[in-house]
Amino acid sequence: MAAQEDDALYVLTAVLLTPAQFPSVLGDDYPEACSRLGLEPYAEGYGLVLGQDGSGARWTVATDDVTLVACAVAAWDCGMDYDLSPTESSVAAVLPGWPLALAVAAPGVPAPHDPDPDPEMDGGRKPLVPPDTEEWGPPQRRLGADEIALQWATWRQQVEDDVEFVDAGESPSESVRRVLEEVREYLRTPPPPGRIRSAFASGESRTLRADGPGWSMVARTDDIAFLLLDDEPGEVLPVGRGSELPGLLEALDGMAVRPAA
Repeated sequence: MAAQEDDALYVLTAVLLTPAQFPSVLGDDYPEACSRLGLEPYAEGYGLVLGQDGSGARWTVATDDVTLVACAVAAWDCGMDYDLSPTESSVAAVLPGWPLALAVAAPGVPAPHDPDPDPEMDGGRKPLVPPDTEEWGPPQRRLGADEIALQWATWRQQVEDDVEFVDAGESPSESVRRVLEEVREYLRTPPPPGRIRSAFASGESRTLRADGPGWSMVARTDDIAFLLLDDEPGEVLPVGRGSELPGLLEALDGMAVRPAA
């Protein structure tokens, strides 16, 4: 498909941008992620196709054909080939750069690089770039939460009986107390779509993800939670179930958005 006039886009990967599933580096919720890309936060969502043009330049193409992208991602996850070629009519935006770090490149074209500015093509906006992993801030905090959700068993094994839990029902530290109060406030005042997400874990359990200003929480509905804070660089704080966490997680799961089956 065209990234520039008469220039094919060599697709490298794709991700979904929906209320239930979006690259968390883009924001704490779905509307914020869409805003970062200059997109309207439509409920149906988008697919983001990342690739290179014939000169090797990086491009991110947003398409409203979510089903096409979902099918491609599912096929690739199963090791199957899938021709991801959104039609021109489904393209919502063509953005320079990539918001995610990719370790692959299209064969037979120059190495990945940002395209030259083209006011007519992209309004002169700066290319998208992945967050600097040497720094700590909201994108890195959210990436850390992503990693815990993906590698839950590994992180959970590090928290054994000799680790002191923060009990949600007792008197946690001032940073942790603020986060738990904001999480409880979500139950009273629903946050923007995507602030609370629920995904399959194992058995009857769900993986919960909640984000807010300066914090991220990852939890299993039948287990503990982990908190990451902007003002605690690189720290992961385990929150024990205690007397309050089970009910809090159950309530959050009841209002969370979930990926389509």
